[in-house]
Amino acid sequence: MAFFKDSLMAWPAKIRFSVGAKSWSRWLLTAFGFVIIVVVLIGFYWSREPASFSVSQATNEQLAATGHEYVVGSATTAALISAGQILLDKPGGYLSNDKMPPGLYLDNIPNWEFGVLVQVRDLSRSKRESFSRSQSQSIEDPDLILSEPRFHFDNNSWLFPTSEGEYREAIAYLKSYLSRISDPDIADAQFYARADNLASWLLTVESRLGSLSQRLSASVRQQRVNTDTAGEQGAAQSTPSRAEVQVKTPWLQIDDVFYEARGATWALMHFLQAIEIDFEQVLEDKNATASFRQIIRDLEASQRNVFFPIILNGSGFGILANHSLTMANYISRANAAIIDLRSLLAQG
Repeated sequence: MAFFKDSLMAWPAKIRFSVGAKSWSRWLLTAFGFVIIVVVLIGFYWSREPASFSVSQATNEQLAATGHEYVVGSATTAALISAGQILLDKPGGYLSNDKMPPGLYLDNIPNWEFGVLVQVRDLSRSKRESFSRSQSQSIEDPDLILSEPRFHFDNNSWLFPTSEGEYREAIAYLKSYLSRISDPDIADAQFYARADNLASWLLTVESRLGSLSQRLSASVRQQRVNTDTAGEQGAAQSTPSRAEVQVKTPWLQIDDVFYEARGATWALMHFLQAIEIDFEQVLEDKNATASFRQIIRDLEASQRNVFFPIILNGSGFGILANHSLTMANYISRANAAIIDLRSLLAQG
């Protein structure tokens, strides 16, 4: 009888505990779901590609910070600085080295960042080795000596030191270089707008665009003739290969290549706009202004909005579109025009 009474008195407490546990579980699940929704929405916002910027306006703003007027090389340097700043300060900041969501699971923008970074690295190296030197035996600029290797720092480092920290230091040295070349009282900092310097950088651009075009075209399976040693009778390679090779970008990497190309063409578009300003006289002398502007137009076309949430990979002549082949078309046209432009610049 006593046992029955004790059990009866204990029921309300057990019921209260059960109801309280269910309330806490429901609250925790609701909070967790809310966090997931917020993270996903932030991820969508961070996945937006940065808009293009005005090279002329960026040049004026960078020069205003130095207190000097425009000189040859100001536009190219300002465009390089601005591209680096957007890379670091866009919504979400620099995402390639993120270890927490939503940056952890995003891959489109990190690939876009890598495409931009490759173009920034190439131009910074050309500035150090070519644009800032009068000849091969001249001394390298001290600011560019410190800036260029920092842009080549590991793009995935998140701690001790961070990629962002290294790139910000590189930008700081570029700003110092811009201040020095625009200061009329300083003669040891120069930017040389010559046809041979421009052709040297365009050779690197040509190689990058050719690689991107091939990788984009491989979004659909292709049977290609091996031309690795074609054109030279004595050419050799380390290991033998077949006369024909089959290429196909893995399905999970198709959007990665696409967004890397988007980032590369975004940066290159702005750099060429700056080059058009700094090399205006060179391009006019070579009667190459129209050809140069057409290259920029093709790169601008590659930045059109993608009106679909995923990167489609149709067969090319099938029902669905193939965004990679469309991008490859614009890049190939720009690359062919650059090859012609380099030939034009080499003429006397």
